[in-house]
Amino acid sequence: MSKIRNTIELAKLSWGVLKKDRELLVLPVMSFVASLALLMPLGVAALFMLNIDATASEESATNPFVFVLGLFALLGLGVIGVFFNGALVAGAHERLVGGDPTVGSAISKAFNRISGLVPWALLTTTVGIVLRALSERAGWLGALAIRMVGVAWEVATFLVVPAIVIDNKRAWDGVRTSSSLLKSTWGENLIARAGFGILGFVGLLPGLVIGGLLFSVGGLAMVVGIAVVIVWVASVLVVTTALSAIYQTALYLYATTGMAPSGFNQSRLAESIGSR
Repeated sequence: MSKIRNTIELAKLSWGVLKKDRELLVLPVMSFVASLALLMPLGVAALFMLNIDATASEESATNPFVFVLGLFALLGLGVIGVFFNGALVAGAHERLVGGDPTVGSAISKAFNRISGLVPWALLTTTVGIVLRALSERAGWLGALAIRMVGVAWEVATFLVVPAIVIDNKRAWDGVRTSSSLLKSTWGENLIARAGFGILGFVGLLPGLVIGGLLFSVGGLAMVVGIAVVIVWVASVLVVTTALSAIYQTALYLYATTGMAPSGFNQSRLAESIGSR
């Protein structure tokens, strides 16, 4: 419970930093728009290849072009997600070291680190694809073991993007740096990541309740309810994504320098990363 409370405190501190640079919230929105821009033409191309006919479902399982499009889509989404996460980290880092970031400066820094971010995106997305494929072909016990491997991978690589953006590491060097920093504290960081998930879930509840009540009324209220849920969920996802990136950045700075960055409490970061 103390670790969860600590995560909540870190989220509050992250929120304090985010309030100084609310324009960084634009970055997750840009990531979503870029993802849609990628998926829409690929979806049209896939439907065209399948001729939108009665055998589409059968062809989709065997058509090699659809498979290639699907793989390209997954890798593309991975690159987009990692790039904009890198931009968020860049903006958070600029603020935490005393600067005044903008959306432009954050994206510019991410572009400067593209040689590390893109290989990392391709690597981690490929790992995810392979683990999912293995999980689908394994029994329930094997699938559980593979999921645990996936969680361990996510925890061990939690600080790869900050390593690439802040210290200009290459993808594999970033993996080694992240693993080295967290190899003895993965439990604490796993709880921290779960804590952000819990905070996000709690944040979703009011919107889901209000939307559900409006939906149950029917008519125009039902349409309003659907709109409320969509906007609320999107807003919570945008905020939690930004908060997680700020936390990620602050934790990396503390782990590599031993000092708390501006806006963060030294003892709380020490609790989060454990004794070094």
